[in-house]
Amino acid sequence: MKTIIQTAHAPAPIGPYNQAIKHGNTLYVSGQIGLDPNSMEWVSNSITEETEQVMKNLEAVLKAAHMTFENVVKSTIFLSDMDNFTEVNAVYGSRFDETQAPARETVAVKTLPKNVRLEISMIAIE
Repeated sequence: MKTIIQTAHAPAPIGPYNQAIKHGNTLYVSGQIGLDPNSMEWVSNSITEETEQVMKNLEAVLKAAHMTFENVVKSTIFLSDMDNFTEVNAVYGSRFDETQAPARETVAVKTLPKNVRLEISMIAIE
């Protein structure tokens, strides 16, 4: 049986999906973009600030499922410009112990929803 995970501390879905789905001991977190959950406005001042917002959104969804970044086993990062990789990687990496970091891929894409610069999805386990 699946459980829908929702929190007001992350942006509401902008399409026909949920913030996360938990099935058994596995949590599938939908891709998060740099929207402020209160205003639903894009945090676009810099790629670093945008990445910080994405990570805050992911953390809020994990917390709603009683998990943390320590539970994450897989991440996917989508970037509209690979020139932003270093800045995104620095913010992302600050959330993980490098020896226990999850599996990950980073993919260049042409565009993302609302023309943001990055989106990150995660899979976590209890």
